[in-house]
Amino acid sequence: MAVLEIRDLNKWFGGLHVTGGVNFDLQPGEIHCLIGPNGAGKSTFFRLILGEHAPSSGTILYEGEDITTAKPFERIRRGISVKFQVPGIFKALSVRQNLQIALQHHQEAATLDEEIDRLLEFLKLTEAKSQLAGNLSHGQKQWLEIGMAIALKPRLLLLDEPTAGMTPDETFATGEMVQALNRQGVTVLAVEHDMAFVRQIAQRVTVLHFGKIFAQGTIDEIVADERVAAIYLGEAHA
Repeated sequence: MAVLEIRDLNKWFGGLHVTGGVNFDLQPGEIHCLIGPNGAGKSTFFRLILGEHAPSSGTILYEGEDITTAKPFERIRRGISVKFQVPGIFKALSVRQNLQIALQHHQEAATLDEEIDRLLEFLKLTEAKSQLAGNLSHGQKQWLEIGMAIALKPRLLLLDEPTAGMTPDETFATGEMVQALNRQGVTVLAVEHDMAFVRQIAQRVTVLHFGKIFAQGTIDEIVADERVAAIYLGEAHA
């Protein structure tokens, strides 16, 4: 059974057809990257999965159950978590306090400190645990946001441009985190522009263009597809 199964998904904003008849599936234990030029509809597609936008038509199934009309909090309770492009951390609190807030309703009190320590080590933030989150580097803020998302122990993790603004070293370290989560059984769907990161983590890649699925395959198949190169070059020369 697919973790996520989307059938004939459409979204109209007035006269603008932003998501056009998308059929998509995400298999258990998969790392799948969603790419495409600016304006391809990636963010809208993400928000449809999360329930932040209601589809104009179509069906969204999560682990075989219809969640098309489910509220965002209901989807989170079912095991979906998200890390948005802009970190939603508590800047005036310490790194440790941020993780404590994320964990407190999902972890037994007796093991809370132990789980926070485990997450700090996983996120490479142990030495920064007492710093105010607002004083972290950009990459560290992104990692803290990932930590808060995985504190929910999701079965499906959605990542919206998780490496935006990162250095190459930070980007590679983020890829290692994603792969480690995947080995622990987390299915991952990531929207990403950094093709080195996509190559590092993706098992399958889907290209969106004008709200429709334009191509799908392995990263090598996508990179070799002249049609995909053409839409990116078209964007570059626009």
